[in-house]
Amino acid sequence: MSGFRAHLHSDFPLAQSLSMDSLPKTQTAIIALDDGNLKVVENVTLPTLEDDMVLVRNIFVGLNPVDTKMVGHLAVPGAIAGTDYAGYVVAIGNNAQCPGLKIGDRVAGAVQPCNPLLPSVGAFTQYVGATGFVTMKMPDEMSFEEAATMGSGIGTMGLALFRSLGVPGYPGEPALKPKHVLVYGGSSATGTMAIQLLRLSGLIPIATCSEKNFALTTSYGAEKVFDYHLPSCAEDIKAFTKNSLKYVMDCISEPETMEFCYRCIGRAGGKYTALEPYPTWLDNKKTVKADWVFGPMMLGKKIGWPVPFEREADDEVRDFSIKWFETARKLLQDGKIKAHPLRSMSGSFQGVIDGMDSLRKKEISGVKLVYRVASE
Repeated sequence: MSGFRAHLHSDFPLAQSLSMDSLPKTQTAIIALDDGNLKVVENVTLPTLEDDMVLVRNIFVGLNPVDTKMVGHLAVPGAIAGTDYAGYVVAIGNNAQCPGLKIGDRVAGAVQPCNPLLPSVGAFTQYVGATGFVTMKMPDEMSFEEAATMGSGIGTMGLALFRSLGVPGYPGEPALKPKHVLVYGGSSATGTMAIQLLRLSGLIPIATCSEKNFALTTSYGAEKVFDYHLPSCAEDIKAFTKNSLKYVMDCISEPETMEFCYRCIGRAGGKYTALEPYPTWLDNKKTVKADWVFGPMMLGKKIGWPVPFEREADDEVRDFSIKWFETARKLLQDGKIKAHPLRSMSGSFQGVIDGMDSLRKKEISGVKLVYRVASE
């Protein structure tokens, strides 16, 4: 490896035994196969450290719904899967934008899974090649388990709320006039992150979830929670917001949730943002502006997945994300955002594959699954 700073920090746990020259040449990772499935494989080459990257020795990884979608047409043969990670910095690229970060620091973040343009970069592995500006130093009091739940949620919700939806206000710059914002799926990991960020922006988050998760969703700052199972739910939301709801964040992003969200938007219209491509035929209100975002967009880099996920490099998104992650780092260090409830699972990398199967079957609710992949 060349083109990176390489010295060991004195409190890095493996300082006695690890030097940069002794980093392994290969590692264990979860990769995509030719048939579109995922498999744990040994002897996978470590990522080449680009100038804008940080190399992280992984300790914990977290599962996201997007990880389950890396099976099938998005699974690029040989590419490493996985989005969220937490571990120790072992190398820093010469032009990585991560002020103050040192070798040995505990960090968390997110990468693009199953990336056809950088197949050796993914979270479900022993060493992660992460873009510098989305790499966040963990607060001293935060565990690796907690940190592994946060990277993609922070990035995606920053992009969704403050660029796509364009809600008034921003953390540290509260809205002059508080507005209601509906978070559909408030008990999901992206939902609890959205609720916290909205509160920090001087807004009034309201949310939908199952009744069993009311207390959870309220504990993260939801002003009012509605049971989406009830036939009257959409009308109840319209009544609560006096038919003036303008902003909707759909964290579940299925056709039926889009239809529901449109019914909640007030008479003057508004904005709707999803986390998946939505059926265009459901975008049937001229007074509503619909959009969708997904996590890898936050890097501002070219995305080589098939249409509709394909993207060219976008400097405007990259500039937004650099500013956003500066904000997010401060919020994290100041203890103003907390992790979603988690369930620490056994099984290391094979356990990750089993966990993705549980996610696909919708067996997980109100918690995020995390897996230890190395000792500290």
